[in-house]
Amino acid sequence: MSRKKIKWDFWSIVTLIIIALFVICLIYPLLNLFLSGFQETSRVDGVDISVWSLSNYVKFFSKKYYTEALLNSFKLTFSVTALAIVIGVPLAYFMSFYKIKGRGILEILFIISMMSPNFIGAYSWILLLGRSGSVTKFFSSMGIDMPSIYGFGGMLLVFTLKLYPFIYMYVSGALKKIDVALSEAAESLGCGGLKKVFTVIMPLVTPTLVAAALLVFMNCMADFGTPALIGEGYRVMPTLVYSEFVGETGGSANFAACMATIMVTVTTVIFLLQKWYVNTKSFAMSSIRPIQPKKAEGIKGILIHLYIYLLAALSIIPQCMVIYTSFKATKMQVFVEGYSLESYRKILETAVSSIKNTYLYCFIAILAIIVLGMLIAYLSVRRKSRITNLIDTIAMFPYIVPGSVLGITLMIAFNKPPVMLAGTAVIMIISLVIRRMAYTLRSSSAILYQISPSMEEAAISLGDPPANAFVKVTAKMMLPGVLSGAILSWITLINELSSSVMLYTANTRTMSVAIYNEVIRASYGTAAALATILTATTVVSLLIFFKVSGSKDVTM
Repeated sequence: MSRKKIKWDFWSIVTLIIIALFVICLIYPLLNLFLSGFQETSRVDGVDISVWSLSNYVKFFSKKYYTEALLNSFKLTFSVTALAIVIGVPLAYFMSFYKIKGRGILEILFIISMMSPNFIGAYSWILLLGRSGSVTKFFSSMGIDMPSIYGFGGMLLVFTLKLYPFIYMYVSGALKKIDVALSEAAESLGCGGLKKVFTVIMPLVTPTLVAAALLVFMNCMADFGTPALIGEGYRVMPTLVYSEFVGETGGSANFAACMATIMVTVTTVIFLLQKWYVNTKSFAMSSIRPIQPKKAEGIKGILIHLYIYLLAALSIIPQCMVIYTSFKATKMQVFVEGYSLESYRKILETAVSSIKNTYLYCFIAILAIIVLGMLIAYLSVRRKSRITNLIDTIAMFPYIVPGSVLGITLMIAFNKPPVMLAGTAVIMIISLVIRRMAYTLRSSSAILYQISPSMEEAAISLGDPPANAFVKVTAKMMLPGVLSGAILSWITLINELSSSVMLYTANTRTMSVAIYNEVIRASYGTAAALATILTATTVVSLLIFFKVSGSKDVTM
């Protein structure tokens, strides 16, 4: 009986290398995380040894302190998601069905607010509505007490204003695919106004809405910076995991791993439920006659424009506040009358390494993301098999893993021999690549579906090896679409905090971590200067994305 020999061609070797990378950098750390949750450190004869136990899970589910944090996370996340839908769906409807003055600028403002980091929004609202905030002081002088920005209410405000653009962008994209004939048919049958919206339009866009709601849910559930800055007594899972993992007194890596595993389980279940719903409820639409916006007239038009402009103003306040305060004069870390470049001078003295680290790590990470994204996309599109489908699924899995959890998994896995990476730049870059590959991978797959394989086949028939044919023909044709996704990956890379805050050291600190540390120290001037540089980088990157892609839609 003869054995079938494995044919080792270029793509077989690429497949093997990618599998090895995923096993080392993702599967092995996640497995370590899962196993660590079932371990407990005991001291026997003066020596610390690990024993298998369910004590971590018993401790979590038996103490109200911990279960309350999980319930708080659910309460906050579902509230933010619901509010984002309530705000984002009408916005998408108005922007799609009516001619809005200044539409182009408004869309850019919404996208900028969506792509900027959550913690900058939290920091900006502290400057406005904090105990010594400018708005708080103004109303205080008039004898009016403003609601506190700290706690559940403040987080609900910050997250909602940051995340509702996800709902807007996705639902807008779905509305563009609806044929106007459906709307006309409904009206001819006597179904108009709100009844038409809820019985015809909403069922068509609901699968897309659910996908957008998942993005909001994941972003809110995983975020560390906002609860850390304004959560105060309102405990949520990311801050609890962080404090347990890095706690100087009473901290336990095994218990932190247990809580991190619970978070991964929750996000995975929610993701699978969303996938199931979308797969069973999706509609195929062809917009032969897309919806044509009409002019909004009378009081209705005034109210629609007022709603949109007010949302845009509230959304862009954090960025404006950051830029403004970065030029305020400071004395002993406190803002005083007048304007100055002192904050920028200070960061040039103390935070140059953080700025360099951000651009260097993110540049290396984006190169790795582009190469891996193109190769994985090629495998999943052109060389379909169970193995390549599995690779594509594994590559997207970090998209649903909270950043703080990913940071802990890498720290636990690579904090001991034979692979000791803790505290190095390498572990920071690995974290960035794993966490932010999704945009580039999806854009690479999308553009590859539009490229005929005949071009590459012709190159191979003329004597080019498969590797050369891919590089010379397919990769060059993929590049414009890949770069669009890569720019979005770059924006999320430079703004990454949740995983970086778990992994950084004094030598590997990035801008986002530096901003967080400055806010914790109440050094708001230097925090504003760093945040302005980060915001400016984000805006420039978005403008480059619009130029390269020729689009103003930021979707996956």
